[in-house]
Amino acid sequence: MTDFFQLLIAGLALGAIYALVCLGFVIIYRSTGVLNFAQGGFVVLGGYLTHQFSVVVELPFAVAVLLAVLIVALVGMLLERVALRPMIGRPVFATILVTLGLLYIIEQACTAIWGYDLLTLGDPWGVRTVSVGATAIKLLDLWTIGAAAVVLAAFFGFFRLSRIGVAMRAAALDPEAALAQGISPKVVHALSWAIAGAVAVLAGVLLAAGPRGVDLTLGPIAYRAFPAMILGGLESAEGAVLGGLAIGLTEVLTAGYLTPNAPWLGANFHVVMPYVVMVVVLVVRPYGLFGTAEVRRA
Repeated sequence: MTDFFQLLIAGLALGAIYALVCLGFVIIYRSTGVLNFAQGGFVVLGGYLTHQFSVVVELPFAVAVLLAVLIVALVGMLLERVALRPMIGRPVFATILVTLGLLYIIEQACTAIWGYDLLTLGDPWGVRTVSVGATAIKLLDLWTIGAAAVVLAAFFGFFRLSRIGVAMRAAALDPEAALAQGISPKVVHALSWAIAGAVAVLAGVLLAAGPRGVDLTLGPIAYRAFPAMILGGLESAEGAVLGGLAIGLTEVLTAGYLTPNAPWLGANFHVVMPYVVMVVVLVVRPYGLFGTAEVRRA
């Protein structure tokens, strides 16, 4: 029971990070109809910037994270203006390739500045644990769950209660009607990229915190959230959260129980298991658990 509780907390923490990554994908997909593969680059850039401000410049960790969030949000808006806005009206496949190109550009820029070595983040949690009864829980996991919960609550509050958030939702649901009401699609797209960059930084910081460190492999780790996004539905922020938690728990519980007891599956089967879940769900519900089925008139 102690092991299960430890795995449960670790799974929820990993799922919370996946949920943050998924939100970045979903907000851009809802506003532009494009899968943003540059999201992994934002995760990596956010981790490196936090290292720069926290370890090199020696700012307080919270200030370092805030500065990284602001910078990557501005980078997201800049990339949308320079590289994505000219693609409006072009084939979606071409736009997706542009985001893939942006991913490689961001990664190469990071290596040119910070190199390929693993860098520490200077986070305040490290590898410390707290005891809950007979269970030792990583302090990082508790902070991850708490921080992600605050960010997700702020995210949904912004989109449901603020005028800007409501305008962005309206533009995503019916762009023509929103334009008729004076809502600029260009502003909505720019804000979508800024918010996607901001949540990517938080995901990158939480992934790299503790003993993990920052390097280019943060991007591929972030893309493990892809099954969570598909599972929840590409257009559903709520689905992104629930999908992230489900995939995080699946990955951790598989590593804790199935992999040790079924070695013939391979040492890394826990990485594959989320994709197995994704395929099973898509066979039953092709648009995901919370996605909206596309209706076509004959």
